[in-house]
Amino acid sequence: MFGYVNVNKPELKVREYYQFKAYYCGLCRKLKELYGPLGQMTLSYDMTFAIVLLTSLYEQETEHTTGRCLLHPAQKHDFLINEITEYAAKMNLVLAYYHFLDDWADEHKASALVSARSLHRQVQNVRGEYPVQCEAIRRELGRLRRLEAQNCTDLDQVSACFGRLMGEILLWKKDGWAGSLKRLGFFLGKFIYLMDAWEDLEEDKKEGRYNVLSDRARSEEFEQECGQILNMMMAECSRAFEQLPCLQDAGILRNILYAGVWNRYDKLRRQREEGKEQENEQPL
Repeated sequence: MFGYVNVNKPELKVREYYQFKAYYCGLCRKLKELYGPLGQMTLSYDMTFAIVLLTSLYEQETEHTTGRCLLHPAQKHDFLINEITEYAAKMNLVLAYYHFLDDWADEHKASALVSARSLHRQVQNVRGEYPVQCEAIRRELGRLRRLEAQNCTDLDQVSACFGRLMGEILLWKKDGWAGSLKRLGFFLGKFIYLMDAWEDLEEDKKEGRYNVLSDRARSEEFEQECGQILNMMMAECSRAFEQLPCLQDAGILRNILYAGVWNRYDKLRRQREEGKEQENEQPL
């Protein structure tokens, strides 16, 4: 996973931060319980957001426990776990499985192939339980791979693949909220894909890899244009969220959607601007 959908800690209340952390730790524990250490390694903030969102929307009863973990044994941690935590763990596993397959196809990483093979049986089990979501993940990632192989430069067409994928993942239930959830996930998925492309642009150039932003990067207005596109994606995503009756943990969810998703963008933007300033200061 990409890890862009996180909280902006300085703008959160202390109680809200520890609440979010408890959901995150709960997902970590559930991944280990279901899939062992390899499953635990696929842990992501993106799926933690899905847990908080769906728990708030459906007012899911949640178990609160405390304990220690191997990664952080020095102190006890809070764990928040419910039925949605298990669903998110399974979706997280399927996404990680296809990510490993992509790494094998792109870079022939032996470790990625070993990891994919290790997860194959569990992924098959998840497919039997959630066939619609798993088929959407398989279909959209396959479509995305074909577009990338064709060097497609259409931002909407390429990013929409990950948008449709995320939209389907958020449909834990097919009910009256499905339209808003699907729209929220669609624009969040597009944002995640384009943010990842923006972050990886320089490295992709050096390695000669495909990046949907490569052609646009030649423009002097590139950075401004990217900022506007990403803002439009999150504006649509937030608009869809505000149509949902989320009261529980609403502060956490708004923090993520209005501030947290920009953590990496703001940090990298500052680093790039500082790098350009240093280049300009070099003596002739």
